[in-house]
Amino acid sequence: MKKRLMALLGVVTFFTLTAVSAAAAERDTLRVGLRYGSTALFSANLENAVGEGYEFGYFEDGRDFVALGWTEETCISMTAAGTIYVDGAGNYSSVGGREVMGPWHAQLYGTYDDYDECAEEAWDLGGWPAYIDGEFVVRYGCYESRGEAEDALEDLGMDGEAVRSSSAGVLVTRTRTTDVLFEFQNGWDLPLGVMPQAGRREEPVTWFKGYKYKGGFEYVRPSGGDLWVINVVDLEDYVKGVVPYEMNGDWPLAALEAQAVCARTFACRNTKHQSYDFDVCSGTCCQVYNGTNTATERSDEAVDNTEGECLYYDGALIEAVYHSSNGGATEDAENVWGGRVPYLVGKEDPYEALTSIPNYNWSVTYTADQLTWILQQKNYDIGQVENVYVSAVTDMGNVAAVTFVDTRGKTLTVKGDAARTVFYSSTYQKSVPSMRFTISGGEGGETVVVSGGSFYVNGSKKLSTLKGAVAIAAGGKTTTLSGGDQYVITADGVEKRSAGTVTRRTGVTSGSGDSFTITGTGSGHNVGLSQYGARAMAEDGYSYDEILEFYYTDTTIK
Repeated sequence: MKKRLMALLGVVTFFTLTAVSAAAAERDTLRVGLRYGSTALFSANLENAVGEGYEFGYFEDGRDFVALGWTEETCISMTAAGTIYVDGAGNYSSVGGREVMGPWHAQLYGTYDDYDECAEEAWDLGGWPAYIDGEFVVRYGCYESRGEAEDALEDLGMDGEAVRSSSAGVLVTRTRTTDVLFEFQNGWDLPLGVMPQAGRREEPVTWFKGYKYKGGFEYVRPSGGDLWVINVVDLEDYVKGVVPYEMNGDWPLAALEAQAVCARTFACRNTKHQSYDFDVCSGTCCQVYNGTNTATERSDEAVDNTEGECLYYDGALIEAVYHSSNGGATEDAENVWGGRVPYLVGKEDPYEALTSIPNYNWSVTYTADQLTWILQQKNYDIGQVENVYVSAVTDMGNVAAVTFVDTRGKTLTVKGDAARTVFYSSTYQKSVPSMRFTISGGEGGETVVVSGGSFYVNGSKKLSTLKGAVAIAAGGKTTTLSGGDQYVITADGVEKRSAGTVTRRTGVTSGSGDSFTITGTGSGHNVGLSQYGARAMAEDGYSYDEILEFYYTDTTIK
């Protein structure tokens, strides 16, 4: 979704609108892709932060760990089996170094019933226990050729054969050494699993790439390539690793509780990585998850207070999307990503104005040449840009479409979330942070001005609009207000209360057309929960369930 309250800059592909039943929330263990695809690793290190050593084995059906063996070493490395180079600093690579660990080994004839029996025999020879295709065997030495492995067997005076590590195999070593502790090779469907062992009455925590994680790890080698690293972790521990990265861990408890329910719901519903055989990734494609590093007592308390709770609409888990701030109004999912979602509907947000939000008001300027280059790099069919303007807005005053015009008079209209993300450029380090903006410097388009008064509900809570508020009539019947003019009973009788106005001005022109300034408020896609809005509501005394009910229409928590 986003990293630490910074809006997604890349293009977001909206979720598929398929129902996810309540049974999905029973998923109590998650498989989180930490490194995969282009970020896969030739070698991956683990170090005990809390705990004493590791167990080797595999995850049966992807969730339940089956232990095969163990080590008391606190720093271990899992490396793609084959030819391994080790440099002077002890780093492993596939491209050359001071030492070479070859792919050939001497393997003794015979198999062993269990790890301990196999390990005892292997250690006596200076070798290591290996679990190969469901059987324990003893291996010795890492040689560059078959002949060297056969010579080693002759020198040992042992019966055996020269074998080569499989492209599905993983070699486990004591980190920064050539000391092999274990080898695992069990085909493509059952990869190596490593489970940190607990310390003295403490739950194990493990360092990996600068972050501390709970749970175990799995190492997958698709098609014999580098290692995909998957964290297999309890659902609640995962949520504790999301909340303080997606929201400041020192914010009011109710806001953190709302974020915890959103994070848990997202994880239980998400299926976008099924083809990779894990549930969620650890980056902005899903939710930022970096283990326990920045967890606070308050963020952990928020997760514990909401344990197991998720958001539902009509009995199905919702897509609990969220963003940093909406700039004044959320938006219908239909207007951003396409496809109507009944619980993701736009409404004016009176709460963000009650708190301080960094960079809430922003402005960015593009030249015509920059816009031309950005669009053409993204394969849009347009020539030299001469004009750009907002060509449609939603009822909430957010941008629905932006139109570009080139010097030939050809137009290109970009709609929905692309009207924001189309401006992103890593080359120029520029982006449009939210869906709520105006453009000056061009010709045409429309500007929306939202104005109005304030309403006080129950004597203290201040609202700038009554849209989305619920009125209780005689007999307990409730009605959701539309936001238009309303009539209230006061000490002086029945009085009319104006909800404010939305004014559209078309044909706004400013500047020469050589550059275009985009000015707006908020940060993110404007759909679902506003994190700063949640903070403001919490500061104003709202509970987490009230926060969630405001941002996700007609949903329930259970």
